[in-house]
Amino acid sequence: MTDKLFADQVAIVTGAAQGIGFEIARQLALQGAGVVLNDLHGALAEEAASSIQKEGGRCVAVAGDASDEEVIAEMVQQSVEHFGKLTIAVANAGITLFGDFFEYPAADLRRVLETNLVGSFLLAQAAARQMRHQDSGGQRTGGRILLMSSVVGHQAHEYLAAYAMTKAGLEMLAKNLVLELSPHNITINAVAPGATLTERTLQEDPTYAKVWSAITPTGRPAIREDIAHAALFLLSPLSGHITGQSLVVDGGWTSVSPLPDLSGMNEGGT
Repeated sequence: MTDKLFADQVAIVTGAAQGIGFEIARQLALQGAGVVLNDLHGALAEEAASSIQKEGGRCVAVAGDASDEEVIAEMVQQSVEHFGKLTIAVANAGITLFGDFFEYPAADLRRVLETNLVGSFLLAQAAARQMRHQDSGGQRTGGRILLMSSVVGHQAHEYLAAYAMTKAGLEMLAKNLVLELSPHNITINAVAPGATLTERTLQEDPTYAKVWSAITPTGRPAIREDIAHAALFLLSPLSGHITGQSLVVDGGWTSVSPLPDLSGMNEGGT
């Protein structure tokens, strides 16, 4: 017997070589799940999977663009080949491209849409198909799907019109798919992180922690574990009656806080 919350579960986590995605994959693995860890960068994906393995977790890496149908199919196939099934999918991969709306390039818009919306939709679709296929003998074995939204899907943020549109869209996708997934005992929800300390945010702005601590009601930005803990709740047996919902994890920022100073903001990515 094991007391690990995710024993006998198998998860795909995209965009998971670093940051929030890595912490979700790591915590799932350490709580007993078999994990297929995806990232665009192969070397980083292998390094992240190896790190989880060294801690005692079961994890395999699949490199590639998380919006590519062939890569998504490979992730599903690897989950079945290595671990026998698929019960959890986390569409974490996404990019952020800042830009003035009046000058925003069409190419950037297409990149953001393709990665954030199309990739998440296709992963949810492929995962749900596999989960439905696993139903046997009239038993709906089901599963959990989690989409990664953002506080900017709830509150306007300058220079992020395209990104915010995709994040709001993901929350509507979670709500809408309740109709088609619930008969198969599949839940689908979203987590909307606020400002979070990750490798990327600290690299882009060394003052990130100071700036967001000043305008976040709880006095600090999130750390990766804050977001991962919320994600694991929605992926766990503890949330079986929760579906179609979006959980904001932002220290209260969307309730009362102002925007940071964005003077001189240039295009960035994640």
